[in-house]
Amino acid sequence: MVSERGRPRGFDIDFALDCAVDVFWKHGFQGASLQDLTKAMGLNKPSLYAAFGDKRSLYLKALERYIELRISQHGKVLMDEANGRYAVELFLNSMAEMLTNHNLPRGCFIINGTTGFGGASLPSEVEAALQNALQNSENLLNKRLLQAQNDGDLPEKTNIEALSSVFFTLIAGLAIQAKTGASTLKLKQIISEAMHLWP
Repeated sequence: MVSERGRPRGFDIDFALDCAVDVFWKHGFQGASLQDLTKAMGLNKPSLYAAFGDKRSLYLKALERYIELRISQHGKVLMDEANGRYAVELFLNSMAEMLTNHNLPRGCFIINGTTGFGGASLPSEVEAALQNALQNSENLLNKRLLQAQNDGDLPEKTNIEALSSVFFTLIAGLAIQAKTGASTLKLKQIISEAMHLWP
């Protein structure tokens, strides 16, 4: 006996999720109201809950979507370029272009989301997911710098962990600069100066 299939959703689930990404990107978890989300996604509350679960679940799905569509492309730039120094500079410039893209919310979804760390209104699962995303980004930088060291693009005595933390901290600073209105040119000038830290 064939079971009856459920009624198909009358909306594009990926489009709706992308709209949620934009809302959370602009306002963070606490600042994004259900009214903001339902309006942007073109859904009523029952439809939102049926498709994505509660606000916490929706945020976690939006974070995954952001990493998949936005962050992964920068990681590819970092890992595909053969020269270590140039790879890091290309990666940072790629990030700068996204952070200041006028067609996207300003700054970084992940960095913007960390402003609620330690607050009672930020669910522990959300904080843990953001921390994990941050750690994964720093780990990727660490991996690329280790490769650069093995390839001879960095001296053997270089403290890879410290250097990857420096570049990761730079990304956070760039995100804040972009959030407050800095131009792409300004961010790229900062990156150019920061690359003098390369041993």
